[in-house]
Parts: sequence; structure tokens; C-alpha cells
Amino acid sequence: MSVIGELHEVQRPGARIERVLRPASWLAALGALRDNPGARPVAGGTDLVLDLARTPGPAVTLVDLSAVAGAHEIAETDDAFVLGGGVTHNQIVGDPRFVRHALPLAQACLEIGSPQLRNRATLAGNLATASPANDSISALMALDASVVLSRLVGDTEVEREVAVADFFTGFRSTVCEPDELITAIGVPKLAADQDGIWVKLGLRKAQAISVVHAGLVITRDGGTVTDARLALGSVAATVVLSDAFREALVGTTLDAAAISTTAAAVAAEIEPIDDVRATADYRRAVTGTLIGRALAAVAGGDAAAHWPDDSPLLGTRLPGGSPLHREITDGTPIEVHVDGRLVVGAGAAGTTLLDWLRDELSPPVRGVKEGCAEGECGACTVRMDGAAVMSCLVPAAQADGSDVRTVEDLADGERLSALQSAFVDEFAVQCGFCIPGFLVAGSALLDDAASPTDQQIELGLAGNLCRCTGYYPIATAVRVAGRSS
Repeated sequence: MSVIGELHEVQRPGARIERVLRPASWLAALGALRDNPGARPVAGGTDLVLDLARTPGPAVTLVDLSAVAGAHEIAETDDAFVLGGGVTHNQIVGDPRFVRHALPLAQACLEIGSPQLRNRATLAGNLATASPANDSISALMALDASVVLSRLVGDTEVEREVAVADFFTGFRSTVCEPDELITAIGVPKLAADQDGIWVKLGLRKAQAISVVHAGLVITRDGGTVTDARLALGSVAATVVLSDAFREALVGTTLDAAAISTTAAAVAAEIEPIDDVRATADYRRAVTGTLIGRALAAVAGGDAAAHWPDDSPLLGTRLPGGSPLHREITDGTPIEVHVDGRLVVGAGAAGTTLLDWLRDELSPPVRGVKEGCAEGECGACTVRMDGAAVMSCLVPAAQADGSDVRTVEDLADGERLSALQSAFVDEFAVQCGFCIPGFLVAGSALLDDAASPTDQQIELGLAGNLCRCTGYYPIATAVRVAGRSS
């Protein structure tokens, strides 16, 4: 038996990335996808990088969409938003228009991973991955959103529009053809007679995959419900629309009896899945409770009651611009400004930014740590073009031409930054392994909010895990550094 055959599946090497194509327009991206059968599109990479690392297979070519012109733009009409295919979750979280006009989508985007992941992860990627646990899907379905799929026919870009409700054909499968890309997402605004909310049950407060998630929109004429739409996720192989929800609510005044009847009807209608996060029986029981509470919030005018004030984005910055190289292989030297100095190194196609910084540069950047290599712990946090990101999930080729700042950039020579000094003074450091990520995330947080509230500290550091100090001295250090700045 070969050595590979003796390895546990988590130890087996995944598919190797041999080439990264970096088009600057949708037309060029569609051409690259058509001309390279089997190529995989990548935007934020927060799902794809992990999938490739976990799945053995032949070498792959990536078509990087992160520098496509216009991909990150948000257009607005009187009754809808049109999101470019590269719009990130933090763009939605940081835009107050969505809280006013598409609250379920804003609420769902805030629950995606952590600030570092939301700075990279795109709504189009969340849709294309097609997991029933992907939070933004239920919000988009409840709002009756649609996607624009584009492909090349000859030299002409051809588009078709598909409702999000019709986009999924099964678990992790969609109607999108191999040579098609999601180039836009249309999101209707809530009308004056509509209210919406998005809710979720997870096993922890942050970085949690949903046990159940739901987006709902209620239309009323006066006090009477005239239409009702509910999308439920994590209860079936795909996110599903509920017939029972509409049937139970239409014609009622959304009183306590109607809410109770509707919650029970939805719980009876579903046929939940069993998985490692919850049993089917548990999902059925909590779904009724979740829907009941969501309806009570809408009835009481409290749908947005828990939306945080000034949620920290950790320096989100729109990606884009012209890439230095249109094609990158491991033999292509990429150019990156790292902590203020221009560095040039090869080996970028088949590795992550984390490993490129640590293994391919001379001298290496050892301050960036690998904790989980899955975007869960935050130890590898760096700032890329101003935005805090998990460097373990960033293909190194995407950093070509960018500015990267690590923990090694915080001090001024031998003089520690205010945040570093506060970590020492408040005993926020024990083993120290996670601290580089906390310091970079904390620095970005203080740039967002010079004197952060407790809620902002909790939200801003939600992507960073520590197993030594507890979090109180870390939070105290950020608070003290904010006061001293």
C-alpha cells in the first residue's frame, strides 16, 4: 500500500492549483472560463480554498474574479438593488441602505463567519456553493431576489435571469452551467406595506454554521396579511420556501393566535435533516419556536431591534484595480508590499498568502501564525489593502500588486504600539500563539472605532479564538488602547 493510501483523509493532499488567471473584465473572465475547461472561478475563496485543500484531484486552473472591473459595485433603483457579482457581505453590512430597504439580507450578511471572512466572501459565492446552511440564501429567497448568469456565445456575452428560488437543483448543485458566471444579483426592496426579518439558530454566537436559518417577508393591507413568504435553510438538501407559512398567515391580523398557528404549521410541514449539528427532531422543535419569535418581532415592530450600532468592518476596502499579472504560475514572481517594503517572490499559484509569507519570502514573515488553516481561529489575520482578512484562505496570487500589513508592522522600531503595550499591561498574552491575529484585528477595529463599545469589541474580535487567557483581558486591552489613543 502506498504512503498516501495509509493517510487519514484529512491528511491527504488536496487538488493542487497550477495556474491562476486574473482577468480585468467580465468579458475576459467568461472567455477564460470557456477556453479552459475545468477551470474554477474564485472570488473571495473562503469556500473554494478549503474545498480544494480537502479534495484530492488533478491540478486545477483558477479564474480569479477579484479584480474584475465593476464586480464590486452596488446600483440602486427606486424599487431594487443590483449587486455586482463580486459584492462582499461586509459591503452589505456597512451600507445603511440595506438595513432600511432589505433588512433580512443585512441581518443574514452580519451572521456570515467573521469580519475577516465577510471582507472576502461574496454573495455570489455563497449562492454558487449552494449549501442549505448558507445564510444569505434564505434572505435572498424571502426577498424574491434573482441572479444574472452570463456566458460567451462566440464573442458576445449572453445573459439569462433566474430567480434565486429556482437556482438550486439539489445539495450543492445549481442550474449554473460550467461556462457561466453569476455577474449580478437583483434584490427587490421591501415595499411600504412590507416587513421582513432574518433569524438564525447556531451552536455559538459567532462563526456558527446554522442549525436553522430563515428569512421572511410579510405584506399587509392595513393590519391584514395579504401575502407571506418564508425561506427556511438547514432543514433540507436545499433552502426551501414554505407553503404552510403563507396559507396560515394570509387573511389574519398577525395576532398571537395566528402566530402560534403559523409556527406550528411550519414545524409540521418540514422534513428536517439529521446531521452532526442537530437531529431532525430537534430541528423540528426549534423551527416552530424560531418562526414564532420572528413573527412576534415583526408584529411588534421590532424586526431591526437587535441590529448593532456601527458594526465594525475591520477596515473593509473594495478590492479591484488592474492586476499586475494576467496569468500566474508557481514560476511567476509576484510583487507585494509587505509591511511597507516591496517584496518579490514566486511560488504563489499553488499556495495561500499565509504560507507564501512564511515559506516563500526571504526573510520570511514569521509573525503570521497558522492555527486552524480553515478561517476559524483568526491567528493568521493580516490586513490586505486595508481590510482584515484570514490569510490562510487567500490565494497568494490574489495578493499580486496589493499592500499587506502584518503584526510586524504595528511597532515603530522598538517602540510598541498603544495596543501592543495594552496587551502587555493588561496581561492579555499567555502562550502568545493567537496574539498576532488579535493584534491585527484589534488594530483594524480601533481604526474603525477609536473608542469602541463593548459590543463593537465583541463583534470586531468574533473571528479570533484564544484558548489561554479567556477573553476578558484581551477585550480590556483593546478598551484601554482606545482610551489612550
